[in-house]
Amino acid sequence: MSERRLGGTQLARLLDVPAGARPYYRALADGVRDAILDGRIALRTRLPAERHLAEVLGVSRTTVSAAYDRLREQGYVESRQGSGSVTAIPRPGREGSADPWLAAEDDGLLPLHCAALAAPSIMPEAAAEAGAEYPRHLLRMGYVTYGLPHLRAAIAARYTARGLPTTPEQILVTSGAQHAMYLLFSLFLAPGDPLVVESPTYPHAHDAAAALGAHVVPVGLSDEHGWDLDVVSAALTQSGARMAYLVCDFQNPTGHLMDAASRRALVETARRTDTVLVADESWAELAVDDVPLPPPLAAYDRDNRVLLVGSASKLFWGGLRVGWIRAGAALIHRLARLRAAVDIAGPVFDQLVVARLLSRVEEVRAERRAQLRAGRAALTAALADLIPRWTFVTPSGGGVLWVRLDEPVAVQLAHAAVAHGVRLAPGPWFGVPGTLDRHLRLPYTQPPAVLVDAVRRIARARAQGPYGYLPADPLVPAV
Repeated sequence: MSERRLGGTQLARLLDVPAGARPYYRALADGVRDAILDGRIALRTRLPAERHLAEVLGVSRTTVSAAYDRLREQGYVESRQGSGSVTAIPRPGREGSADPWLAAEDDGLLPLHCAALAAPSIMPEAAAEAGAEYPRHLLRMGYVTYGLPHLRAAIAARYTARGLPTTPEQILVTSGAQHAMYLLFSLFLAPGDPLVVESPTYPHAHDAAAALGAHVVPVGLSDEHGWDLDVVSAALTQSGARMAYLVCDFQNPTGHLMDAASRRALVETARRTDTVLVADESWAELAVDDVPLPPPLAAYDRDNRVLLVGSASKLFWGGLRVGWIRAGAALIHRLARLRAAVDIAGPVFDQLVVARLLSRVEEVRAERRAQLRAGRAALTAALADLIPRWTFVTPSGGGVLWVRLDEPVAVQLAHAAVAHGVRLAPGPWFGVPGTLDRHLRLPYTQPPAVLVDAVRRIARARAQGPYGYLPADPLVPAV
């Protein structure tokens, strides 16, 4: 079969790149990407040589080289020595680079694989206040292994306000919730040890367990009702697991909220089976509706077996790499010694910003509630209108819908949706490989207009089956 080719003049006619665009290399790359996504440039088409295209466009060869490099990094161009550059479609969650997260915000696709909000409106003010305070800390060593004292006090005060009396000595500030989770797993799990987790669950919990050689024991959640405590109890008893990882507050990805009676029963079961519970509270402050919020899981604990993991990423901003662990003071000391082998201490400036934001947490929560409520309304309405055969339970908080498809094609649909400009998080990312292919996690953390546009694109991808673009490599999990 003859190879498809485009000359420089032909490609230039297909593109709509303003002459005054700056930086021009980026506008050029975006123009080629858009032409690939809407079908004006077919897949596996050989692009013109850099020198030829530069001459046609009247720009330097360096500019065209930079544009081609950007397309290669994003996965829209594949190049081989002596064979030129050929158009392609990136894998969902990957942009062709060694680390898919390096360009996660900059590949031109609508990021429905990621459940994260932009920074709140008071972030610039909080950052400025932190900047004014920062010079005082330059007179010290800067290694604050446990976290800045006033941030630990602010986190402890927040737990106390939520119904769980806490002292600063019970808080270890970490470099995000994932770091906190890894420290806890490292302390309690040896290779081969069982770890009970929900199914579906946050995918990077699986990653942390796998990195330590632990054996994941999944416990299924109901789409409609969430946890069956008899099933959870049986898993803890039969597996002999020393530790379990759960998300009781607006569970990721189902959105379920565990009630107070179930929390009390769960902790009693853990005491009976001598299991340590790690409760991930990353979404705990993000109620969308006016629903009763139970106290944290550790409020029902009598012997320090419930360990809480918190994060600034969901409530405040993902760029603030600040998380924390709430545990007994003795365990906090052990964890602080353990972290010395990982990162010694977290960034001071980020901690200063988070402390400022916590002082105005109710203001941020109100803003987030309005954003999430609008996004949830737009997403649920668009799904009901455009893909009515898909079903879901509307959560009362958190930032995602756990959508049940009308057929088990989530992975295939995620690949097909890339050609329509959307990156999706298919169900198998959130469970044991080979399961949950009848589900998608769809976040409502984007602006309403973006969500409606995304659902339209997904509907087009769904209608054009059979689905295509199925690379051999596994997909990369979401956040």
